[in-house]
Amino acid sequence: MTEASIHQTKLNDIANCGIRSAIGIIFIIHGSVKLNPGFAGFLTGQVGFPPEMQIPIALAEIIPGILLIVGIFTRISASMLAIIMLGAILHVKKATSLTGEGGVEFELILLAGSLVVVAAGPGRASLAHMIKKLPRCIH
Repeated sequence: MTEASIHQTKLNDIANCGIRSAIGIIFIIHGSVKLNPGFAGFLTGQVGFPPEMQIPIALAEIIPGILLIVGIFTRISASMLAIIMLGAILHVKKATSLTGEGGVEFELILLAGSLVVVAAGPGRASLAHMIKKLPRCIH
């Protein structure tokens, strides 16, 4: 029986770090835009959320984005971002179409990328991997 495996090569480490960084940067930028006062009006007018949710929603994108880039709590952060994308697809955009006005293609690719990070983990080019290599004093 054949088995698929990802070999631990430098190219795989670069690709893993690249996808984590790209997704992280996108979410940091999108979360930062949500700190704009106009987003509170969008929340109440079109989504039906109270304006007090503006800061938690923005931070729910910014903080996991930062954690993805540095490579700590990677699977948890990517899982949170995947849940946010499911909410954006199903609740905000209502999955009306794949492309065009109300299209969800951007959200789908972010969802897929987040799920890849959940499956692959932080990789060797991450702070989590570096911390594991630190000597520890065990008594």
